[in-house]
Amino acid sequence: MKIKERALGRILQWWGPRGGLAQFHQPTGAVGHIAGWIMSRRSSNVARNRWAVRLLDVQPTDRVIELGCGPGVAIAALAALASRGLVVGVDHSQVMIRQARRRNRPAIRAGRVRLVHTPVESLSISDGPFDAALAVNTVGMWPDPTARLRELAQLLRPGGRIALVSQPRCPGATAATSAVAAGELAGLLTEAGFEHLRTEMLDLDPPAVCVLGHVAPADDAELAGTPTARS
Repeated sequence: MKIKERALGRILQWWGPRGGLAQFHQPTGAVGHIAGWIMSRRSSNVARNRWAVRLLDVQPTDRVIELGCGPGVAIAALAALASRGLVVGVDHSQVMIRQARRRNRPAIRAGRVRLVHTPVESLSISDGPFDAALAVNTVGMWPDPTARLRELAQLLRPGGRIALVSQPRCPGATAATSAVAAGELAGLLTEAGFEHLRTEMLDLDPPAVCVLGHVAPADDAELAGTPTARS
């Protein structure tokens, strides 16, 4: 595993200055396939995605949406837990959708996974309401992320949960960089109206952070407004 990681590291060191890093934001063509291959095989990426899925506490009948699903690593982990539910993966890259489709073909055929090729700002999904939502290393690329998170909150059921993950990939990133990223994600969730936030950290280099939040539960006043029998 260490040999594999070193090999991937050397590929990134050579490729990055030659425009390769842009392919992790908008994978296209043959070079985009390479970016997806790296994302799906880099051990820290796989660990980060599976860790985030565990934190979401997905149940067998849950309906879950991932924004920026990439090559479908987290989608596979989510589908394994939501065995009688539905997982929807969204990505703006057709290359990533193809890779995610190959990785999750049996679940797609069974109707347990659906993949959507669209940018987050044009999201139109009719599969909700969802119990949980996930976004890993993508929020920073969204136009007007607070507005996008408010829209996402509308797709979640009352009390639904969300996990936003960041593992900074800028040169020289440290635990302090990750802590700043966590604060930024928490601020966005608060602005978008999410409640009961908590932050978790995964010991990688640099650390990955996950900020979890919840949509407000159904208003007690609404529940109290339900007609009741009179004596």
